[in-house]
Amino acid sequence: MKSIEIIGFKRANLDSRELTQIREEGNVPCVVYGPGLSEQIHFYSPIILFRDLIYTPEVHMVNLNIEGKEIKAVLKEAQYHPVSEMILHADFLAYSEDKPIKMEIPVKITGSSPGIMKGGKLEMKTRTLTVKGFAKDLPDNIPVDISKLDLGKSAKVADVKAENFDILTSPNVTIVTIGIPRALRGKKGGDES
Repeated sequence: MKSIEIIGFKRANLDSRELTQIREEGNVPCVVYGPGLSEQIHFYSPIILFRDLIYTPEVHMVNLNIEGKEIKAVLKEAQYHPVSEMILHADFLAYSEDKPIKMEIPVKITGSSPGIMKGGKLEMKTRTLTVKGFAKDLPDNIPVDISKLDLGKSAKVADVKAENFDILTSPNVTIVTIGIPRALRGKKGGDES
């Protein structure tokens, strides 16, 4: 899993006026919490440092450097402006190399489906899976092979192979389905409309 460095500066004041000023200066208000920290650390960081962390489908480990204090973390949650989609706030979860962590990892579709070649449509039912494992063992994404999926068939969490980490999402959850278009449904024994 890739790692990104985020440099931060502590902030003591948590009122909305200071948060507005931090954002106007091109920074993101943040907080980090979790194992190994005696208390939450509130800080801010230049928004440009978030580009490779936020605007990518992959998951990254983060090396936080808050005024010289280095913390290994993962981005737990980000809040965005409803109109501009600018990042407004980021929550980081600190982790320890010797303790497993829980994360959402995106799925990545691989292979060519016979069902799609026959006119079917790829329908994503879930885009991430909840996993637990040591940070060093967590992948950037979880591949889901659709090369055996025909029309109307699905891939479930139970079909996914996990090495060195556990998938916590229920095995019965459908990840992707090859939908049957209405035009093809009509040809298979009567129109269903």
